Formats: sequence, structure tokens, C-alpha cells
Amino acid sequence: MKKMILDCDPGMDDSMAIVMAVKSPVLDLQAVTTVSGNYPVDITSKNALKMLELLKRTDIPVGRGLEHPLVRKRPADPFTHGKDGQAENFLPEPAGRVSEEHAVDMIIRTVRDNPGEITVICTGPLSNLAMAFDKAPDIIPLIDQVIAISGAFGLNESSFVNATGDTPMSEWNVYVDPEAADVVYHSGVRFTAIGLDVAANFGVDFSSADIQMLEKSRCPEAHFLRQAIKFVNERGFQSYCTVIDCMAVACAADPALISTKAFHVGIETKDGLTLGMTVRDARHHHAWDGLPTVNVATDADYAKFLKLLMETVLAEKAES
Repeated sequence: MKKMILDCDPGMDDSMAIVMAVKSPVLDLQAVTTVSGNYPVDITSKNALKMLELLKRTDIPVGRGLEHPLVRKRPADPFTHGKDGQAENFLPEPAGRVSEEHAVDMIIRTVRDNPGEITVICTGPLSNLAMAFDKAPDIIPLIDQVIAISGAFGLNESSFVNATGDTPMSEWNVYVDPEAADVVYHSGVRFTAIGLDVAANFGVDFSSADIQMLEKSRCPEAHFLRQAIKFVNERGFQSYCTVIDCMAVACAADPALISTKAFHVGIETKDGLTLGMTVRDARHHHAWDGLPTVNVATDADYAKFLKLLMETVLAEKAES
């Protein structure tokens, strides 16, 4: 099994990413670390605990991470995930508590304890990972890979019309903490960015048969997803919004799910119209020197993704 850390900011789609990571038969979730993003870190931490208790996996530690981006204030997310931050599923208050170990230290320790084995999946701002790299740069070559929901690269219509940041060309996770994204993109870690081009694609849509299976399931996580779909649909959004972050977990479980291409990418950290934009320099001539090279998702097998997602959610016994 592939060992992984899930660094996240639940969020309905981060909550579903936790479901996929916990229940995957090929992934071994070592820790969940939380960060401010969709909501302040106290809420994202509580929501992570709620999901692990729903899944009866309280053995997995939750590390509370950074309250603020590296150098700026946390912006308010214009896309609401509901009064509870989880599509108004209103799960019970968690009985457990976050670990006494800070998320940054949890990442550092887990990577050092498992050299070359850890996949770090980031579905929120990259604040925790950037701080870990700054504090302990020795872990960078020890990480197998980082897979992040990160950026919008202008590869198709979804990159533009589904932009989630609060500037016209940005993705939320990068927009919240562009300085952290800049650190991680430049770090040299093996990095795959699944941008809105792929993760927020209209090709991710649940059929009426899928909805019926979720409704008939005995798994509480299936009912969580059904409520999330209802929540976004009632607000005029497509159902892909409920599972954007699941694409990163699915990619870790089955790398053949997505196609990637190496691009030179820069992060816009200046305030203004393009703050948080991931600028892809694909020129044959006169390309800028000094931009980091990252693997960018260019396409995905959406039917295969939805099949894997549904099978995982509907499985009645979670894999340890």
C-alpha cells in the first residue's frame, strides 16, 4: 500500500477526499493535516475529525496547521460550503481532539520516519508544506511525490469559467497563499499540479443511477455525498464541486487516471488582477529562465474516475 499524508482544508470536497483516502484499498493514510483555506483552521480541523469519526478511523491522527497564509491575511471564500462547512450535513460534534503535534511537525516527522515512501496529497493552500520545507529542507528529497489540487493553467474552458480564486484567473488554493505555492513549486520536490482544467471539469457529473445508489447505500459517507450534491445543485452549481479534491486522491491510487505534461510555471504573488495566477510558459523561444518545472494535469479519464469514486464510497467495509 502507498503511504500518504492528506493536507487539507475541509470543505465538502476535502471531506470526500478523506473518505477516498481512508477507504482506498491501495492507500495507507498516515495522517490528516489541516490548514486555513475554505474556512479557518479550527473549523477545518473539526471537520476532519468529524469525517474520521464517521468512518470509524479515529486511529488516524489529525494535525492542526497554520492559521494564516505565510505573509498575508486569509481571504474569505466566495464559494460557501454551508453553515457547517460540509454542505450542511451537520455531522455530530467530534468526540476526539487534534494531536498535540503541529501539522508542520507531523509532516516532517512522518516523512523522516518513512523515507522515500510518503505521497503528500494537498487539497488546500500549500502553507503547511511550504513551512515544512522551510523548517526542514532535508525532507524534500525524502518525499516520494506531492500531488496537489493547485492552479489553473489555461488548457481548456474549465480553467477559465470554473476559476475558484477571487481574481479572474486564479484557483483558490494558490490564491489564498501564493507565496506558499511559490515555495513548493520552486522546491524541487516531485510535484504534480491538478489544476481546474482537469479537477473542475464538467465531465465529472453524477448520473441519476449514481444518485439512486448513494441514496440506497447503508454507508453514511454515501449519504454525505448525496447531501453535498443536493446542496450544490440547489445553489445552481454542478455536482463536480462536491468531489474536486477527490481527483488528487484518485491520482495517487491510480496514476494512469490522469495525463500530465511538464511545464515551466510561475506564481503571481503581486496584489491585483492576477494575484494567485499560475502562469504557464510554454514558449519554444524566449521562455523565461528560472521558472520551476512541474507536472501539470492535462486530461483525465472521467468515466474511470467516477467509477473508482463510486466504488470506493459505496464499499461497505473500509480498508485499514
